[in-house]
Amino acid sequence: MNYANFTTFAVVMRKNETFGELIRFGIVGTTAAAVHYAIYWVLQHWINVNIAYTVGYVLSFLMNYYLSAHFTFHEKTSARNGIGFGGAHLVNYLLHIVLFNFFLWLGLSRELAPIAVLAIAVPTNFVLVRTVFKRL
Repeated sequence: MNYANFTTFAVVMRKNETFGELIRFGIVGTTAAAVHYAIYWVLQHWINVNIAYTVGYVLSFLMNYYLSAHFTFHEKTSARNGIGFGGAHLVNYLLHIVLFNFFLWLGLSRELAPIAVLAIAVPTNFVLVRTVFKRL
């Protein structure tokens, strides 16, 4: 295999790897979002919506970290990527809570506001989390 063919092969494989990560990220993210929303939905009937949203986020975060490391990016969990993942999710959580309250302020229902948040936060989170696992 000459250099040009090898380079083309490497580019194709890299694109396939990223596409696979994106698909696995979607599976993990959908699962985490479902867990987050289910916890939020139950708790928001009894406690402040921001606390319910945060509790759901934290619990889904723990599951998300484990699945993102092992399933999405095929990496081991470590203190280094754990701290990076936590930092990425701190940024993501702040984006979530600001958007959540913004959508509530706009008049979206308590049931629909979290879904609107996901439309913006999920693509942002993919970039942040992928950076943690692939750049550290």
